[in-house]
Amino acid sequence: MKPTYPLKLTCKQAAALMIAREDRALPLSNRAALRLHLAICAACPRYERQLLTLRNAMKQWRGYVDGDSER
Repeated sequence: MKPTYPLKLTCKQAAALMIAREDRALPLSNRAALRLHLAICAACPRYERQLLTLRNAMKQWRGYVDGDSER
C-alpha cells in the first residue's frame, strides 16, 4: 500500500498497515510512514494497543489446555 504522499498516511491506511504487519514484514517506506503517523495521531496508538492485546489473548488461547479433556 503506497500512501498518496510519501510519509503521510490516513488513519484507515495506518490501520491497514498495522494489520498487514501481523502477517508479513513491511517495506521500509511503509514502516517509516506508520511510525510517523503513530507519533502524530491520538487514536491510532490506542488501536495498535488493542491489536497487541488481541494478539496476546489469541496466543494464550491457542496454548490453553482444558484440564477436564484429559479424562
